[in-house]
Amino acid sequence: MDFKTLKLMIFHGSLARRVLLRALMVITALSIVPLLQIISGVDLESGYSSSFIFPGTFTFSKAWGSFKMVQYGGNRNLTTSVVKELMGKNMLNYSAKALCVGEGSMSAVMALKDLGFFDVHGVYRHPFFSLKHKKFIYELDYEDKSYDFVLSRDLDKVSVPALLVLEIERVLKPGGIGAILIGPTGSDPTSLIRSATPVSSLLKASIVVYVDHLNELTLVVFEKKLENVTYFEQYRLPADCPSMTNNKAIMNHIEPLMEVKPMEFEENIAYLPEFVNVSSKQRLVYIDIGASEHMNSNVSSWFFPSYPLDHKAFDVYFVDHNISVMLSYIKRPGINFVYYPGLAENRATSSSTNRDSDPFLEDEGFDFQLWFKHTVQYADYVVLKMNAGDVELQLLSDLFESGIICFIDELFLHCSDRTESGQAVKGGDCMSLFKSLRRAGVYVHQWWGA
Repeated sequence: MDFKTLKLMIFHGSLARRVLLRALMVITALSIVPLLQIISGVDLESGYSSSFIFPGTFTFSKAWGSFKMVQYGGNRNLTTSVVKELMGKNMLNYSAKALCVGEGSMSAVMALKDLGFFDVHGVYRHPFFSLKHKKFIYELDYEDKSYDFVLSRDLDKVSVPALLVLEIERVLKPGGIGAILIGPTGSDPTSLIRSATPVSSLLKASIVVYVDHLNELTLVVFEKKLENVTYFEQYRLPADCPSMTNNKAIMNHIEPLMEVKPMEFEENIAYLPEFVNVSSKQRLVYIDIGASEHMNSNVSSWFFPSYPLDHKAFDVYFVDHNISVMLSYIKRPGINFVYYPGLAENRATSSSTNRDSDPFLEDEGFDFQLWFKHTVQYADYVVLKMNAGDVELQLLSDLFESGIICFIDELFLHCSDRTESGQAVKGGDCMSLFKSLRRAGVYVHQWWGA
C-alpha cells in the first residue's frame, strides 16, 4: 500500500470519521458549561459535583482538575493562611457558617472543611448575561443575613466590584466577618490604605476592622454592624468563652432586676453556687475593686453575708487607692491589698472625698490589667465586685475587649445612674447597663451596698 492510498483512507474512511467525531465531542464538552449557564441562569460549578464523561474519550472534570492542580493547592494554602490570621485575632471560630465566593472556591471549601468547619458552601460566579432573567446576574442565591463568614478573592476580576462587595455584605449576619483578598500589592504601608479604601467606601452596614499583607496579596476584613444590640453585646468574645458557656443554661434562674432597692435585697439574690457545683474547684478568687467605698467600721461586712461559700475558701484581693482605710484589712489572714492609684481618678471631682484620701503614691510601673489577667486566668472560680465608676467601667470594657471577662464567673455591680464625673454610665442608665451585661451572658447582680 503506497502513501497516497493510505492518505485517502485516512481522510475518506472510517478512521477519519472517528477522529472527527472525537474532536467534536471534546469541543462540545468545553462549550456546554457556559452554554447551559447562559440559557438557564444556573451556576453549574457552585455545587462542585458535576463531571462530564464521554465514552471512549476522558472524564472532563478530571482533566480540568489536573489542569488546575497547581492553582488548587495554592488556593488551599491561601485559605488556611486567612483562617489562621482571623482566628489569631479572635474574629473567627470553627462554628461559623461559611461561604466561599468566586475563583478558587472549590479548594477554599475543602480547606475550610479540613480545618474543622462543618457548615461550608461555595459558589463560583462572575457576572453573566442570563437569557432566563434577561439581565446581567450579580446576585448570590442566598438569603439575607445567612452566613457568619464570607471569603472571596474576586474583587479584581469582576467588572462591577461594588455589586460583589454589597452582595457579600447582604448575606452576612450582623456581626459576621467578610474577608476579601486583593492584589498583588506593594509591601509599603500606603498600599494597605489604597487597597482598603475602595472596599471601605462601598460598605453600607459594615466597617473595615483589619488590613494586612498576606502572600503578596492584601487581606481586607470587615465586620457587619450589629442591629439593636446593647453596649456590651457589641464585643466579639471567643467561641470557647468558659463563663458565658457555663452560665448560659442558668441565666433564667438569676433574680430579676429592680428599679428601686428592695427591702433585705440580699435574700433575693440568686447566688451562682446555688446552681453550679463548685466543690471540685481548686482555686477560688474574690476581687473587690474600690472596696473602701462601701466598707464600714464592721470589718466582717466585706463579704456577702448569705453567700453559699465561706469566704475562707477564697483568695481575697482588695483593690483600692486609699491605703488608710485598707490598713485594718490587709493584716487579716487570706486578704491581700492591691494598691491601684488609678481609682483615685473616680474621686477627682469630689472635694469631700479628696480630703480623706491619701495622696497619690508612685505607681512604679505596676500594670494593673496585666495583674488582673494573670490573677483570674489561672483561677477555677472568680467572683468580682466593683462600683460602676468611670475607671471601673473602662476596666469592664477592657475585660470584654480582651476576652478576660470569660474568666469572671459572677459579678456584683454597685451602680448609680451618674458616675463621679457626672457622666451617664455606659448604656445610658444602670438598668440598661445591667440588661446589657446579662444579654451578653454575664451572671451579674445589682449590689445595693451595705
